[in-house]
Amino acid sequence: MSKAVSGRAPTVVVAGGGTAGHIEPAMALADAVKRLRPDATVVALGTPKGLENELIPRRGYPLELIPPVPLPRKPTADLLRLPLKVRDSVKQARAVLDRVGADVVVGFGGYVSLPAYFAARGRVPIVVHEANQSPGLANRVGARFAARVAVAVPGTPLPGAEVIGIPLRRSITSLDRAALRAEARKHFDLDPDAPTLLVFGGSQGARSINNAVSGAAKDLADAGIGVLHAHGPKNTLAVQEFPGRPPYVPVPYLERMDLAYAAADMVLCRSGAMTVAEVSAVGLPAVFVPLPIGNGEQATNAKPAVDAGAALLVPDAELTPAKVAELVVPRLTDPAELAKMGAAAVGMGHREADEVLARIVLEVAK
Repeated sequence: MSKAVSGRAPTVVVAGGGTAGHIEPAMALADAVKRLRPDATVVALGTPKGLENELIPRRGYPLELIPPVPLPRKPTADLLRLPLKVRDSVKQARAVLDRVGADVVVGFGGYVSLPAYFAARGRVPIVVHEANQSPGLANRVGARFAARVAVAVPGTPLPGAEVIGIPLRRSITSLDRAALRAEARKHFDLDPDAPTLLVFGGSQGARSINNAVSGAAKDLADAGIGVLHAHGPKNTLAVQEFPGRPPYVPVPYLERMDLAYAAADMVLCRSGAMTVAEVSAVGLPAVFVPLPIGNGEQATNAKPAVDAGAALLVPDAELTPAKVAELVVPRLTDPAELAKMGAAAVGMGHREADEVLARIVLEVAK
């Protein structure tokens, strides 16, 4: 009999190592579980080389390590060789589940999830969360024998998928942009009243975004629009000043994303799954410029927000200074349009996803 069934506190094991895109939703879930059941135990499963070794201990959760299992992106001959590669990881993952007395395993995809799913199968109930509309191999496998399957957006091809959004940090989902607006504008030396565009291209910046938006600086200034532009620590950005107009503020990196979101009225950025979820949760209208590599997943990530009327999408190759001005100026200078897009963004559901998933997990753990 599980501890949850017998009335004792449940133990939840989260498997979401490797990248921040897997770790952050796992940690957001962990926090939500602890809010709903302060007596619950949450244990994270990771690998020795993943980013989880830095991020998870900082959040105060115990981290158990197993060998990683690199996964082929598509079902190929490499998949047939996985059993040999995965055997040791499964054995070690099973030992962890037994040692901590797991009542449920929650997987978020990636290298650590597949062995966690195999270790739990038939022994511990599984919940799968998929952040992307195109699932990775681990979650495709795990969903076949999971008790519940949660996904971020409609149309994700997993059996029994429940659309809940992406679990996010409470500092994002509880952000009061209006209350922080004055402080945020002052923090970045922005005009306190001008409509303001936030621009970023990921932690390292994006050259095409940098060139297009900085090239539109005069058009934006002439329209009375201020800009906060994170160009990346390895890039430089020289922007002409226009006296008497709202400032264009370039910064290498945004340490305080909460203040950046609060300072902005609209955002132009890449469309990774976490970025789309955060931007939507805080209610920011967006212009998404998908990264033009990979399997097109960033364009797919952006599609639900575009369909909802919360965002616009521009292919990277079509992003020019003229296109930036064409899309941004008429919307940033129309308060009614901004309000309409912002409401559509909030309506996508990411703001509540952490507690929705936590309730699913605790229900499965009973």
